[in-house]
Amino acid sequence: MDLALQLNEQIGSALAPNQDERSLRQALAYWVNELLLHDFNRLINVLYRVDVDEQKLKFLLKEKVNEDAAQIIADLLIERQLQKYRKRSSFEDPDTAEGNEEEERW
Repeated sequence: MDLALQLNEQIGSALAPNQDERSLRQALAYWVNELLLHDFNRLINVLYRVDVDEQKLKFLLKEKVNEDAAQIIADLLIERQLQKYRKRSSFEDPDTAEGNEEEERW
């Protein structure tokens, strides 16, 4: 799984694929900061679309006043994307995952 590609698909960003975690966090934080400064409505839409926990975001922003808000938001976006990936993986059909693509016909 390339997390950058997943995020690009979900949030409409243009993050470079195949980045290490640190580079991805930095690039995403930069992108979020640009939205904070220039397109706040789009940022709100992204947070809603990705389904970032609003209460958790508010709590973290209040608790970590001296930390970069863009980094906090970027971390939550990554965390949520990873949660979705894990959830989908847990429901994946083992037969399909192994290449057996027989589908049940209704």
